[in-house]
Amino acid sequence: MPVSPLEVIALVGIVFFSVVLHEVSHGAVAFSLGDQTAKALGRLTLNPFRHIDPFGTVILPVILYASHAGVIFGWAKPVPFDPRYFKNRPLGTLAVALAGPLTNVLLAMLFASLLKLSGGPQALAGKIFYLGAGINLFLALFNLIPIPPLDGSKILAAALPRSLRGYYLRLERWGTILIMVLLFTGFLMKGLMPFYVRLFGQLTS
Repeated sequence: MPVSPLEVIALVGIVFFSVVLHEVSHGAVAFSLGDQTAKALGRLTLNPFRHIDPFGTVILPVILYASHAGVIFGWAKPVPFDPRYFKNRPLGTLAVALAGPLTNVLLAMLFASLLKLSGGPQALAGKIFYLGAGINLFLALFNLIPIPPLDGSKILAAALPRSLRGYYLRLERWGTILIMVLLFTGFLMKGLMPFYVRLFGQLTS
């Protein structure tokens, strides 16, 4: 099925909007806990050009959509934070990590509500809301994978004993490679899709 220009524009716009809010939420929570790092670097902004990652924000989502991969996601440049400013470092790090996936869950619920009000994905507006709900639900699940540097790794690290935390987080240098290998070999989709399908069905029913 050919991909219309309007659908590509809507797709890129939704991914931009979703990953930017995801990253800004990390910075906003860190700022509320006393860390000014994101603000000092100009990353506490909704300006998408401050967050764009050419491959993760634009190219990959379009490739996934055009190839009918069954799911669409992407990422932006991570908003940096410094946990040394937190009064309680493990709990502060946990709060910052949870902020991103929680933002995507709330966006998925918003798009699902708009989808129901629109009458379904048959019309263009409904299709956009459908994409918005699906993209954000998958972003939330994807980011909860406990592989550094994803948010799930920071959530798990907060629960680990201090003696193990550092060793675990050192896996970050290999994390992106591992994630891409899992994606392109299909293991990532096999692991996430059962959860995604069930939750998406509940969300949009």
